[in-house]
Amino acid sequence: MTSIVIPAHNEARVIGRLLDSLLADTSEGESSRDETDIVVVCNGCTDDTARIAAARGPGVRVVEIPVPSKHTALRTGDDHARGFPRVYVDADIVIAGADVRALTAPLTDDTSGILATAPERQIPLDACAWRVRAYYRVWQQLPAVREGLFGRGVIAVSKAGHDRIAALPPLMADDLAASLAFAPKERLVVDSARVVVHPPRTWRDLIKRRIRATVSTAQVEQHQSPQEASARTSTADLKALLRREPRLFSAVVVFVAAAVTARRGARKAIRAQDFGTWLRDESSRQN
Repeated sequence: MTSIVIPAHNEARVIGRLLDSLLADTSEGESSRDETDIVVVCNGCTDDTARIAAARGPGVRVVEIPVPSKHTALRTGDDHARGFPRVYVDADIVIAGADVRALTAPLTDDTSGILATAPERQIPLDACAWRVRAYYRVWQQLPAVREGLFGRGVIAVSKAGHDRIAALPPLMADDLAASLAFAPKERLVVDSARVVVHPPRTWRDLIKRRIRATVSTAQVEQHQSPQEASARTSTADLKALLRREPRLFSAVVVFVAAAVTARRGARKAIRAQDFGTWLRDESSRQN
């Protein structure tokens, strides 16, 4: 049985679209409980997240905890999950049941050596400000972004993969830490699986997200040795991109401006070792 764990903090606006997508392709006469165990962990919710999730029927189990903590929600989900492979899904993305099955298929092959998988991203940018669109045109082409499992809102792991990430400390960038926990030969981006990741629509919300990413990356690096892999973008990465696609020059300028602004905004939190303040962008949660 595949278990899907969904941590959700005040996600009433978006939890329904995710659950509907996961449940939509259940074949006639087949209960989603027969193959997939979905656990929604409402952590510190003050809205209708729990009620909306529970309304999706017996295929969804809802667990409520009082503390608003993603890490605690993930561990609580593990306590209630029934099987492996295990799939961790952010509440604000959209993925279908068929894509989850594509993700878990490599994890059931004991000879593959694959311990963790993630889907290809689809990032709808039509409703975004032009600078946000420019930023993502660059970001999506960076080597670490294309090859890593982070920034997709979904990571699936085998039992052995789960044992590895369960040993990680509580980190804000849980998906980045999980991605870096696996060697390239142990992780796989499954090109037949798709996830819709809704981006921030405004420049202000993009900067909030980038400040959070900068702070959380700094936290991850504090737990790494200097020789371990990094997901940071280098000047060499941007130069290589421009050599391939010179037309992206203006977009690279926007990307660098966002990175510099986020770095400045993150300095205070990093100095104070504040790795608990979650800067959330609300525009990505608009319908």
